[in-house]
Amino acid sequence: MTILDSILLGILQGFTEFLPISSSGHLVLAEYLLGVSTPGLVFEVTVHLGSLISILIVFWQDIKEILLSLHDRSTRHLILVLVVGTIPAVMVGLLFKDWFAAAFDNIALVGATLMLTGIILISTRFAKAKNAELTYFNGLIIGIAQSLAITPGISRSGSTIAAGLILGISSKSAARFSFLLAIPAIVGAGLLTGLEIVSTANANIFSIENIIAFFTSLVVGVFALKWLLKTLKAGKFHWFGIYCLFVGLITLIGYSVT
Repeated sequence: MTILDSILLGILQGFTEFLPISSSGHLVLAEYLLGVSTPGLVFEVTVHLGSLISILIVFWQDIKEILLSLHDRSTRHLILVLVVGTIPAVMVGLLFKDWFAAAFDNIALVGATLMLTGIILISTRFAKAKNAELTYFNGLIIGIAQSLAITPGISRSGSTIAAGLILGISSKSAARFSFLLAIPAIVGAGLLTGLEIVSTANANIFSIENIIAFFTSLVVGVFALKWLLKTLKAGKFHWFGIYCLFVGLITLIGYSVT
């Protein structure tokens, strides 16, 4: 993988991790089209670490308020709902780890799941905000949506925010919960992958390609996340669904003729 490839993949990761169009699906397609192979687990952890820091930057005020108000009942409730929402992804990720790993080599599956993401996003056009509260039940449903997004082509942010909107949660609260929920998911996945890296000989974590990809995904991720929040506020979240349907359809057509 060249430096240019790492820049392109870092940009792609930064945009697609937060825009509801599936970062994993786009990375699979990009690697296929560019004819490159990322340096395994190390690259995956690197770009996701950049994405994690993007969340910490954009939502620092929210995170700071949570840390400073741990004694408040509402804050403890939010933390418990986040714990409940995290459980499905942990269980699904551990139980079906090998299946998900194999799915990253299935271009046809990525095309189909991108179309599914498109349908999910478009369905939010008909969701009506009822200012519903973040109950344990709602947290569990959003968590289940996040667990399904381990599949390449299904957007994590798209599925979790869509689930929140369909449950009647306001767009602002749905987005906030979605990205707070992403923190333990990314950290957990990074730790598990990191353990595998430690056992891998010659894992060059600090290669120039990885460093460039890290900073690229971080900077682009901040801009992408802020753009998504503005799009949600403007009520145009479902527009991303049209894009996913188009890319998914083109992927399936292209795959079928090759």
